[in-house]
Amino acid sequence: EKSSHLSAALLGEDCEISPEQLYELLQYAALGKHHNAAQPSWCHIYHQSRLAGVVVIVLHEMSQLHFYKFYLQFKHLRKVFRHRFTLPPPSANFLASLCGEGSGLNPQGTAPGLISTGAECIPKSSGLQCDPIIRKYGKEKRGLTSYTLTSEELRKNDYPMRDSPGCKGYMYTECDLQRTDSSPLFGLDCEMCLTARGNEVVRVSLVDAEGQCLLNELVKPESVIVNYCTRYSGVTRKMLLPVKTRLPDIQTRLKKILPHDAVLVGHSLNADLQALQMIHPSVIDTSLLFARNEGRRFKLKFLAKAVLGKEIQCKQRLGHDPAEDARAALELAQFFIKKGPVKILQRALKDVPLSTFSIIQFSLDPEYVASHRLVGFCEKVRNKLTDMLTIYAGPFEEDFCLKSVKKEFGKCGPIQSLTVVTETYQPYVCIQYGVLEAAQLAVESLNGAEVAGSCVKVQRPITAATLDCDVLIKELELDIENEGVIYVAGIKKSLTETDLQEEFSPLKDLETLFLPKDLQSGKHSTCCFLKFQKSQSAADALEAINGWAVKGSTLRSRHALASGHLWRWIWQMNHSSEKQGGNSLSEKMAPLSDSITASHLGTSLNRDILHKKELSAAVSSIATPQQLVMVPAAGGSVVLLHDNTFIISQGEKTGSDVLSAAQDGTKHHIFYQKKKYTDSTASGGFLMLFKGK
Repeated sequence: EKSSHLSAALLGEDCEISPEQLYELLQYAALGKHHNAAQPSWCHIYHQSRLAGVVVIVLHEMSQLHFYKFYLQFKHLRKVFRHRFTLPPPSANFLASLCGEGSGLNPQGTAPGLISTGAECIPKSSGLQCDPIIRKYGKEKRGLTSYTLTSEELRKNDYPMRDSPGCKGYMYTECDLQRTDSSPLFGLDCEMCLTARGNEVVRVSLVDAEGQCLLNELVKPESVIVNYCTRYSGVTRKMLLPVKTRLPDIQTRLKKILPHDAVLVGHSLNADLQALQMIHPSVIDTSLLFARNEGRRFKLKFLAKAVLGKEIQCKQRLGHDPAEDARAALELAQFFIKKGPVKILQRALKDVPLSTFSIIQFSLDPEYVASHRLVGFCEKVRNKLTDMLTIYAGPFEEDFCLKSVKKEFGKCGPIQSLTVVTETYQPYVCIQYGVLEAAQLAVESLNGAEVAGSCVKVQRPITAATLDCDVLIKELELDIENEGVIYVAGIKKSLTETDLQEEFSPLKDLETLFLPKDLQSGKHSTCCFLKFQKSQSAADALEAINGWAVKGSTLRSRHALASGHLWRWIWQMNHSSEKQGGNSLSEKMAPLSDSITASHLGTSLNRDILHKKELSAAVSSIATPQQLVMVPAAGGSVVLLHDNTFIISQGEKTGSDVLSAAQDGTKHHIFYQKKKYTDSTASGGFLMLFKGK
């Protein structure tokens, strides 16, 4: 049987979707074409009718930052969720917009049958025969004993039982009399707070079959209260101050009130009985009575509105009223018993589907998302990304050509910065790439290769953040989101997207081409990503493209590592950081500049003899004309004139001496001493670097 699935040919910049596009997706997923909902404009849902349900989980203060920080730990999430999209920062009424309310969305445009109740959005269903309520209870009306939980159901749903190991010390109600269809019903509900021991009862309500409140008490927990959970319990510290009632008092009173054939009714009553530490053998649980597929349950608030037409748990009230909730659960059970399953579905639950649409919210405590902690968290992720984008290559000969190195490593992808490392005996080069694939391609293809006349070793820096780099690279490569996607480097900047489409058109099953662009300048990069319909087609293309020449440029390729939305996310993270005055990833990856070459040249003065050839190479590598750079240099000065003549002064010579000698401008003046300079003799030295047009 064909399963429901989503097909979205989204790659790169198009991975950002708007709240309106998200609403399109959720609306069609929940309703389908039978309820006049249209397919989303930006993707396609196949076999919508086979969807078991739609669940939206909203994690406040969470972002892609957290996903990539704990990427390896989220193995199950990465496997299950094939498609991931970027959303812009949500508005204050984000949840309302998902239900088709506010945020510029037209509620009247909602397809018929969509009910928005904050937590549930329910479309119409068809065919009573398939409904789980009919499958469980049949079509005929029955007495209340048919709806009480069996011993097996009690155990399965974590109800406290006499033979359960974790229920030692629980009080038994001793209601052992045989139940009949005329046994009395009692509604029970508790509110809890969080203590050092876990959830403990802080308020209890019991109502009889007529809705009269028999018990409505505040309870002082035994352990220290960590969180009053006032939003739900409605209880504050001030309210509990005068309270003397303890849990054993409540247990005794409940046991005394309940007759021996009492049937307790509640919504997810197992949690209440566990908190009360009481065992009762006969229970009707309304969260299980109104059955849904695969264990899903309706909220009490929704059932009260849909079945009874009552509003409970109103936002204006502080917390829940346990007496109101107990009464609502009791009335739901009475209505179900009186009307029977068929009437419940035909009248009260005519809008309830086989598949549900639920929104679940999680939020973090303010202490957890304190700005300074979040900044530190961002910095850690940036540092790890920077380390993964960085490689070191070397050693090189002292007179190596920097341009040749840049050209060779540039074939692997866009270079953000290139610096010469001279703290080592022989020079090394530090290269920071703009994409993960480029850095990995350089490690794989250039390690052990001959570059600029030297056989070089290519490796990433060894830091705490890169210790698991190999594992992370492998997981990124196997990520389901990168399935059928390959990375191609060596694209000339003069080529347009149309040119590339034409060049790659012979490749079988090519679905999408993504040419990354700088979000500020709009210029495209020297690499691209190709997405194929089948993994095998991607593998075949990978083999064909390596060494492929396009407009005089040789291409290199490998499997993709980073999904398209990572590009935009890194840019936005940097952009946000710059606005706040922080250090961005791009700041850590400074572009190739004259000052970098100058630093290398200055350090070179420490050697016994300075080679003219090396100076000439350094001069020719300066990219920007008419740029003057002045940096400290060990024991001397260098002036490079517009005609590429240069003057070097070492030892006792001063800057004035050097400039004086430069008046000539027609000769190479070289002053050096054949000895190693120490820090003391190097003091006061400087380097001036100038290149004309």
